[in-house]
Parts: sequence; structure tokens; C-alpha cells
Amino acid sequence: MLVDPAQLLPRPVLCVLGVGLDFEAVGRIAAEAGRAAGFTLDDEYSEQEHDPRMSDAFEASLAGASFTDADREAVEAHDSVAYVLSRPLRAFAMPPELLRPTLLGVSRAALAVSAALLRAGATAVKNESSGVAHGRDRWLCLADEAAAATTGAELAGVLYRASVKRPIRAGGSLYSCGMHLLGAPDVELPATAGGVEERVALMDTLALYLLTDERAAEMADGEGFRRTVDSPRWLLEHRPDDRHETDDLFHNPLGYWRLTPA
Repeated sequence: MLVDPAQLLPRPVLCVLGVGLDFEAVGRIAAEAGRAAGFTLDDEYSEQEHDPRMSDAFEASLAGASFTDADREAVEAHDSVAYVLSRPLRAFAMPPELLRPTLLGVSRAALAVSAALLRAGATAVKNESSGVAHGRDRWLCLADEAAAATTGAELAGVLYRASVKRPIRAGGSLYSCGMHLLGAPDVELPATAGGVEERVALMDTLALYLLTDERAAEMADGEGFRRTVDSPRWLLEHRPDDRHETDDLFHNPLGYWRLTPA
């Protein structure tokens, strides 16, 4: 599960909507709020015009029920689209033990940038690197929680809720997208048995284990995993991310763990 030392590490790309956005101000706010991760405005793709694709794009990216009618109206009414992104990082310049803390710091900065821009007049934000969009109030709440986090586990939990899109259904599977932004593999499991809530709870349990428990680095194919001591046993299998091309923002260079019933 090692990252190719020559490759660029995952980076958050934020799509920011508004009415009459001042791109110079957007760049300045992003740079200040995301100073630790080198956030900048992407001049090439940012546009001072309405993009008719945004309503469908945001609707497909919604996380939970945090998007209100006011949020949808804001997306529809936008006349400016700004993209901001962190500086590129290469794996070869980073000791393996710093990979996850560094990416958690970058994702924390992305959350701070999202909140700062929303408070400065932006009306909607979507994380292009995981395909997740929250409503305005939800983004602000998550940013406040991340800023107040005092332990690594607490921060990882907030960033998981903020950055990871799940469950995504494809064929007979449910999977997550966005764990690459936190320095861990994604999770996949069958969607055919049990309720969706039960499957999401299992997915969340494994994902948070991957982010917070040092023993996760020692997991191997064929080992078992349980949500609780009394829960059914599942078998683990690690797979490369062949769902996304390597240059796709969704691609996870750490692959994913597949859970199957024991």
C-alpha cells in the first residue's frame, strides 16, 4: 500500500460558487486561510459566468441531507465559479510516517478555506477531489469542529465526515471516495445483503479504524474484521484503485479494502 515516491500526492480542489465573486479577493482569502497548504486560485478554470452544469453537479455530490432549498437556490443563481487548490506535494519529499499527518493537515486547511470563503460571500462549495458537497451551514459547522479538535483521532473523524463521499453504489457494491485526501485506502463492500444504514455503519467503522489505529498498517488479506465483538465477521482484501485513472482527482494511490462476508 505504499505510494509511488515519484508521484504527486492527492490534493483538494474546491469549486466555489457565488454572485459577483471578486477573484482577487477569493485568491487572497484562500491563501490566507489555507496558508499551511499553499492554497491558490486557479486562474485557468475560474470563470465569471453562470455554469448550467453546476446544479446537476452539486445535486450528484450531496452528502446527507445538509443541502437546503436555500443552498439549491444559491447554486442555481450563481454567476461566478472559482476553483482553489492546494500546492502540489510529491511523495519522495516526505517520510512515510508523515504522509497521513501531512494530508490531514492539508484537508483541514481545505475546510478552513471553504468556511472563510463562505463567510466572505461565496454561496456554495464542492470538493472536486472527492465529489462531496455540503450545505453552507454544514460546511461552517465542520470547519469549526476541525478548528477545535484537540486530538488526531478527533480531527480525523471530522475530516472524514467533511471530505469522504459515501456510500456510492456501483453494480452490487457500495464504496467510499475521498480517503486518499486523508492518507488512507478507501472501503468497499457488497450492497446486496442487509440495510444501507448497516452497511454504511460498517464502512465508517473500518474507515475510522484505518485513520486512527496504528494496527491498521499491519492488516493483511484474509484477516477478519468486525464492527463490534458481537457483529458478523468480514474478510479483508486489499485491491488497487482500478476504478479511477491515475490522473483522476478521485484516484486513491493507496487502493481500497474490500470487505466480504466470512
